[in-house]
Amino acid sequence: MIDRSTTVGSLTLRAPVLTASGTAGHGAEFARYLDPASLGAVVVKSMKAGDWPGNPAPRVHPTSSGMVNSVGLQGKGVAHWLAHDLPPLLDTGAAVVASIWGGSVDEYRQAAEALAEAPEGVVAVEVNVSCPNLEDRSRMFAHCPNATAEVMAATAAVGRPRWAKLSPNAADLAEIASAAADAGAEAVVLTNTLLAMVIDVETRRPVLGARRGGLSGAAMHPVAVRAVYDVHEARPDLPIIGVGGVSSGADVVEFLLAGASAVQVGTATFADPRAPRKILNDFEKWCDRHGVQSVSELIGGAHDRN
Repeated sequence: MIDRSTTVGSLTLRAPVLTASGTAGHGAEFARYLDPASLGAVVVKSMKAGDWPGNPAPRVHPTSSGMVNSVGLQGKGVAHWLAHDLPPLLDTGAAVVASIWGGSVDEYRQAAEALAEAPEGVVAVEVNVSCPNLEDRSRMFAHCPNATAEVMAATAAVGRPRWAKLSPNAADLAEIASAAADAGAEAVVLTNTLLAMVIDVETRRPVLGARRGGLSGAAMHPVAVRAVYDVHEARPDLPIIGVGGVSSGADVVEFLLAGASAVQVGTATFADPRAPRKILNDFEKWCDRHGVQSVSELIGGAHDRN
């Protein structure tokens, strides 16, 4: 029997497999298909302090090895989530990771302050800095070390561990990750989607309502693995949660060997909402076959330690 627990900063999680933000709804829906408490945590959809309408439809389009989406972070805000969506999720026994975003530094601060009174079951907060900076539309927060650090400092009021979710589109991801850590992030989540676009060759127009979107799924898995490897190589002291195209236990192992302490499963749940639990089972079988008794044996194993 493998010890499935893993440590991410100051947190000890039950298992190394979590859901990914934006792909699991508000989390309680998963109880029809699996036991949310058996996962490391349920990471919920990113939310602002207040209501946000999201992008125009259509919002999702399949690709040959994943999907392109531009949902636009639609949501009713932190207060609504605390009152209506969080209680049934906590009733499942799941460890919950909230996720917040904003179009400005002040909006991140407002979201963090609104979450400060969340119950203990909310064990961490993922700060999604890999979203558009509405004050500087030329870049995302996560494309600039100073902007990333400013957001992380502004969210300290949430009063619980913070994870910075970063973008694979940044020029120097290790530098951005270091800036997030130095500003208070206990861990980094690597990575969000790749910038992408799909054009309908019959209508000769972009398929998505917002025209541009983000690519997720198997196609971006090697990109995310490299991101984890590069950041762990530069900052071996910084805990990492790997995300991108996880669809098997071997994908989990690959992320751990690259330097992650845990992984998130996202796009795979669109095809099968039981995917996180199946992937965790598959990971346990891999460990049994290879004589691995704890998650910690694998973390960073692909790096040359000489």
